[in-house]
Amino acid sequence: MAPNIYLVRQRISRLGQRMSGFQINLNPLKEPLGFIKVHEWIASIFAFATCGGFKGQIEIQVSCPPTITENKTITATFGYPFRLNEASFQPPPGVNICDVNWKSYVLIGDYSSSAQFYVTFAVFVFLYCIAALLLYVGYTSLYLDSRKLPMIDFVVTLVATFLWLVSTSAWAKALTDIKIATGHNIVQELSPCKKKEILCYFGSVTSMGSLNVSVIFGFLNMILWGGNAWFVYKETSLHSPSNTSAPHSQGGIPPPTGI
Repeated sequence: MAPNIYLVRQRISRLGQRMSGFQINLNPLKEPLGFIKVHEWIASIFAFATCGGFKGQIEIQVSCPPTITENKTITATFGYPFRLNEASFQPPPGVNICDVNWKSYVLIGDYSSSAQFYVTFAVFVFLYCIAALLLYVGYTSLYLDSRKLPMIDFVVTLVATFLWLVSTSAWAKALTDIKIATGHNIVQELSPCKKKEILCYFGSVTSMGSLNVSVIFGFLNMILWGGNAWFVYKETSLHSPSNTSAPHSQGGIPPPTGI
């Protein structure tokens, strides 16, 4: 038991000595490994910012002749995490439109799971890129001399590539459904608008260009991480031959003994 404790303390001491040797080296940023990581960091920021920061509004024009001949506007505000079923319609303050309690009517659909999965994963990637860049720049020798760190980096890169594909695909499908749920068909889904005495017209909806950009950056991140997998793989022991095999390869085969 005592020798095991001694080995653990020795390893912790060695690790502490290595971690204390922080020294900035910008050369890795000039190499593909660090250069692509910087772009992954920037792309992850655009990914979660364009999705998580969205705020939109849908407007519907309502009239009920002869009581109200001019169109009145009811609005429903929605945004991240896109729980549309919680976005109720709001009439103008102090205005009773066609004796309908419009606040009791909401948009259709809940797309929070896909949106939150996408944004949360993008934030985790953002944090991982910071940690990886800190390791590349500040502890270059520790990363290059270690066999475990490049392997961990390689596995994380493969998993991140796959999760970018899954999360972006799910978010792209959810965005398509959001556009349908906030489109012209919303007028046909509102119960008061089905009455003959109430006339409803679709007004407008906030442009979702930033959400389209978020999908583009999601697939861009997938490409970046997939391409970077090769450069991370080159740093692992899977690509570089083990140093322990060098003496055997250089020593040659001993000559056979005579009879």
